Amino acid sequence: MSSSIPKVLHHVLGRPMIHYVVDAVRGLRPDSIIVVVGNGAEAVKESLSGTGVDFVLQKRLLGTAHALETVRRSIPLNATTLLVLNGDCPLITTATLKGFFRMHRSSRNALSLVSFTNDSLSGYGRIVRDGDGRITGIIEDKHTTPEEKERFKELNGGVYLIEHDVLGYLKRIRKNRVSGEYYLTDIVRIISRNGLKIGAYPLSYEEVMGVNTREELYAVSEIMRRRIISGWMKKGVTFIDPETTILHPTVKIGMDTIIYPNTYLEGRTSIGERCIIYPGTRIYDSVIGDNVVIKDNTLIEESRISDGATIGPFAHLRPESIIGRNVKIGNFVEVKKSMIRDGTKAQHLSYIGDSIIGRDVNVGAGTITCNYDGVKKHRTVIDDGVFIGSDSQLVAPVRIGRGAYVAAGSTITRDVPPEALAITRARQRNIEGWAEKRKKRLKRQ
Repeated sequence: MSSSIPKVLHHVLGRPMIHYVVDAVRGLRPDSIIVVVGNGAEAVKESLSGTGVDFVLQKRLLGTAHALETVRRSIPLNATTLLVLNGDCPLITTATLKGFFRMHRSSRNALSLVSFTNDSLSGYGRIVRDGDGRITGIIEDKHTTPEEKERFKELNGGVYLIEHDVLGYLKRIRKNRVSGEYYLTDIVRIISRNGLKIGAYPLSYEEVMGVNTREELYAVSEIMRRRIISGWMKKGVTFIDPETTILHPTVKIGMDTIIYPNTYLEGRTSIGERCIIYPGTRIYDSVIGDNVVIKDNTLIEESRISDGATIGPFAHLRPESIIGRNVKIGNFVEVKKSMIRDGTKAQHLSYIGDSIIGRDVNVGAGTITCNYDGVKKHRTVIDDGVFIGSDSQLVAPVRIGRGAYVAAGSTITRDVPPEALAITRARQRNIEGWAEKRKKRLKRQ
């Protein structure tokens, strides 16, 4: 991966890839989930903290069989079947694993593995079968001869179901003389020679695709992205250009919503029904109500937008912004940690920070809430029905009473009573003939 980050912590659509694997396994309701960690152990533990998994440290990285041997002491004594899989296969699903379990149990196998076929791939072990079709071994790809590659087309997906009694055969695995590792795949040959039953569960390559390079990371992300978008299309969401839409698996979208190109819907975002999300928009960890229009090139972070609101274009809602029903937040308006109640309009070139704004307020173009004094943030409160004229500065802490007017170009530093007009402009002077006198003065110089 050419990275200082542990491979399994590289993100696929906003989440470390190992989280997808853990979630897929958790859907089986296992007695325990154990993650074997080696390089970057502390970072992996921190990423998975609070998820209820246990960790076992593989101090010496001597291969997959050694990793499983390391974890044996942590397996519950009453465990009957062990599921083993890699932390870099984020496309595996709970549904697939359930089907795998059903096959394993109905066939009464001692060991079952996932298999697939794909002539274009390398790096996957070749499954060896005898003349009767029984699985007798696995040859690691780097130790496979050209003749063996031509003969054995079935590849090992690296996912196993192993009966607890089979784990005793791990001690019979010998270190590979070339790599110096103990291969878990060697257990297949050992138990086959001892007459134990082995079965394969065929899948498509997409289900078990692992990640070892940045190119493979991208490929996995693309497969997941298309899978997610296809699912939402079936639920009644329109994507104008699915190829240019990034959609995280944790996002929820209501029926009859339209998503335009070059949009990024990330994190735990929820979008209601009949919304329109125009191009260039990024929404992260936010809740969007029904019939909301998000216009072009808008950024929304950790905010809540109620039904019927219109946001943008070129708007920025920073974290903890709460937008009421039918509110209009327009061109180049920034809102930060503020509540804006129903029917209010801030259409142009304004900054609203640490504020509570009532219903049906008009915020004129160029209005700024001056919330920071260099040490602390202060609150601005604007009551219902207020009219704020253009190019006004509201120096917090300050309150504008219900129905009051603030004249354009005013700097407000004190509370304004309800129904009052606040104006702080200097009186205008017109100096007759000033321009002509200036021209004459310049000519003399």
